[in-house]
Amino acid sequence: MSELVLPAPSVIFHTLIDGLMTGYFTAHIIRTTLEIVLGLILGSLFGFIIGILMGESEFLRKLLSPYIIASQAVPKLALAPLFILWFGFDMTSKVIITALICFFPLLENTMSSIQYVDKQKLELFRMLKASRWQTLIHLKIPAGLPGILAGLRVAVVLAVVGAVVGEFIGGSEGLGALIIASQGMMDTPLMFASLILLTIIGMVLYQLVNIAEKRWSKPYMKETKK
Repeated sequence: MSELVLPAPSVIFHTLIDGLMTGYFTAHIIRTTLEIVLGLILGSLFGFIIGILMGESEFLRKLLSPYIIASQAVPKLALAPLFILWFGFDMTSKVIITALICFFPLLENTMSSIQYVDKQKLELFRMLKASRWQTLIHLKIPAGLPGILAGLRVAVVLAVVGAVVGEFIGGSEGLGALIIASQGMMDTPLMFASLILLTIIGMVLYQLVNIAEKRWSKPYMKETKK
């Protein structure tokens, strides 16, 4: 089969190693990783905060839900050209696209996790006359941590998609832009090498979140087993 259609694994591996050794991929890896991490942090932070507010306030939940659902119903690929137009071709537009994609999983999981808390524990806090803030910090957030971190795991995978979508539409640097460039050059091995690097970045970030989830939610998991 022609290399243009499906190159041999040895050719892809050679292209990958050669690009890493010469530093050809370095700037693209750094750019894409920064976009993923910054977008993930920004989207997760806003998702977590707004998820708590909506979980605690029924008024805000009813007020904001239609707008949030509408923002998620629009395909991000369709919004990407607008963000490029508004924020330019630099990293800002890609970070915002990534943040918008990461926002919803954290919001939904956070809102659901703090709403469905053990009724007996909630009643105990009420009997002890704990304030709403104390109940949130010491009961609802710790109890909902497994669900919140599960949303973060989903957001990590989506962050890679967001960064690549932004680079597809308007980017001169990054692994997504490199894939588009390799398509134009008819360089299929380079395209596969870029996809492998994107997969590695996504898997590494996913495993880091997985390790953090096991560590942070361990006390709660022990408590539920008892």
